Amino acid sequence: MSKNFKILSLILTIVILISIVLNLNTGFINLNFSDFFSSNSSNFDIAQLRVNRVIIMLLAGISIPTSGFLLQEYFQNPLAGPSVLGITSVASLSVAFYIFFSQSWVLPDFLQNSFLSITAIAGSLILMLVLLLFSRKFQDKSFIIIFGFLVSALAGAIVSILQFYAENQSLKNYVLWSFGANNQVSFSQILVLFVLIFLGLFLSLKSIKPLIGNSLGTSYAQSFGVNLKHLKYLIILASSLLSASITAFLGPVLFIGIVVPHFSRLLYNPSKLWHQWILNMILGICIMEVFSVISELSKLPLNIITSLFGIPVILLMLIGKNKFSNG
Repeated sequence: MSKNFKILSLILTIVILISIVLNLNTGFINLNFSDFFSSNSSNFDIAQLRVNRVIIMLLAGISIPTSGFLLQEYFQNPLAGPSVLGITSVASLSVAFYIFFSQSWVLPDFLQNSFLSITAIAGSLILMLVLLLFSRKFQDKSFIIIFGFLVSALAGAIVSILQFYAENQSLKNYVLWSFGANNQVSFSQILVLFVLIFLGLFLSLKSIKPLIGNSLGTSYAQSFGVNLKHLKYLIILASSLLSASITAFLGPVLFIGIVVPHFSRLLYNPSKLWHQWILNMILGICIMEVFSVISELSKLPLNIITSLFGIPVILLMLIGKNKFSNG
């Protein structure tokens, strides 16, 4: 491990620790240190909500950039992100169906939130199975991207139809979910999310070594013994689990999966893919924790913050890529 990588990782870790402290101390009420540890404190519940907020941002910072990193390395395209397979769009569609058609159901609030997350994950898993089925027929990687784009467009069209006919309260609930709520996730939901992300990270770990061979080209990868079909399945499974789980519990937090891997390469682009993956996760945690603080201070939803940050960055990436190709 190089000296530059260690120094950069140390700096980002310090920024993460500072941002976590700021996140824990940002909100309507000023908390004392004892509020986080004493269940007898009047502010203990608020303190627990802030701890949950920090944890969910940490998990999102690990999973979304990892999903984007895997897809960008597999497709060799810096603009590939978690939404490229249509997983995020189908999760949003599943949530839309649930919100718009469950108004007559009488359920406690905690069950409402749980069913909402389960619906998003179920829809994403169904699409993931469809992708795995269709990927057998798609030999060219670009067909997977086209398929994901078509699925996203179809899901967006159906959501628009549902919004057009939806009642005011249903439409409001869906819009609020789509904004991204980082302060409404319970500890039990975090445990479920942790299991899903752990499984996604395990599959990611299994795909890193084959990705190194894949980056050298198809013929080289096959000569090194890389099973390209197996790698394709790993990438679809890992990226789908990571992006779908966060979308289910946090809403469609966009652009981070594209922007963080891009920034990681700008900061440090090591020859070892392991280092790049680790840097992606560290930088992802750092950015998500900072965004959480900005969201609390500005009272703007998390998805708006990520979009305001991500759209200009992606535009600059496109302009820079165009200049490079013309030059």
